[in-house]
Amino acid sequence: MPTIGNTMLGLADIYAGSDKHGDVADIINMLSQTNAMVDDMVTRECNSGKQHEHTVMSGLPSIVWGQLYKGIPNSKGQRTQVKDVTGFTEGRSTVDARLAEVEKNLPAFRLQEAQGFIEAMSQEAARAMIYESQSTSPERITGLAPRFSSKSAENGSQIIDAGGTGSNNTSVWFVTWGTDACHTIYPEGSTAGLIREDHGKQRVTDDDGNAYYAFEETFRWHLGVTVRDWRKVVRIANIDAAALEAGTVDIYKWMRKAYYQLHGARTADRGTSRPGGGMDANFAMGHTAVYCNKDVFEALDAKGTNTGGSDNYVRLRPMEVQGREVETYRGFPVRQMDAILNTEARVV
Repeated sequence: MPTIGNTMLGLADIYAGSDKHGDVADIINMLSQTNAMVDDMVTRECNSGKQHEHTVMSGLPSIVWGQLYKGIPNSKGQRTQVKDVTGFTEGRSTVDARLAEVEKNLPAFRLQEAQGFIEAMSQEAARAMIYESQSTSPERITGLAPRFSSKSAENGSQIIDAGGTGSNNTSVWFVTWGTDACHTIYPEGSTAGLIREDHGKQRVTDDDGNAYYAFEETFRWHLGVTVRDWRKVVRIANIDAAALEAGTVDIYKWMRKAYYQLHGARTADRGTSRPGGGMDANFAMGHTAVYCNKDVFEALDAKGTNTGGSDNYVRLRPMEVQGREVETYRGFPVRQMDAILNTEARVV
């Protein structure tokens, strides 16, 4: 029989979440992460149930120089149809109704528990958007890393090799969000984002089949990723994490190369964000952000504070976005994403 305390809330959880007066305490979540991609992403409803189908121009039509009294040969562009799918994460919180007899503010306690579920689902969404692969887990989604995992692939030009050869590498991502660039998807007819559904007091059974009453709520998030134009995403791969910490990685060299590899980087809109958070999907060129983990961010900052250097780096600069000051690289917000690992295998 499983240990109930590991999956079901009990008196110990109530006491641990209460202050000395018996009220619900303010909890500092030591497990929280910073995953700004979840905040920035543009989302769009699927156009075919749980799938999103779109067509990519994979080859241009041929043209000829005209000659008098010569005809024009037929030609056409090459198109490839792409299908991306959604998956969903779920969680369920069950609180024995009898706990209401000892907890003075059960709604506040349940909200406290819900915040943990929301954080857990946010972290899983961030991880999946980078690393998940439907080829190995059919019920899940395909994130960015499996799409940009081979330098010899058609989109291999969008992978900048920073030279790391072991299995302690990390990546930096330049991502342009927009309906014609990169965006997330959710099933047709459903709701975007995390859904919290309170089912109230329910009759449930324990592992022995005996009934009792409990307050239940479920959490669900339908999510998928679509890259309509792979030129709008650049991955700086194979950044040796140990060398980065030692200060021997010329990180701005690779940032510069990624910038010039990003299609439309020098003409993209940079300064405007969608009210209420996230990037605006209505810009023709999209809206680009740079994502890295805290170790890369620290390395960028270490170079950025070297104001007396003679290396002529274009360094991080502060800029106001949505009323908050953020660090930017060439006008693109640089965002911390803790889901990006330091244990990536070499991309070849």
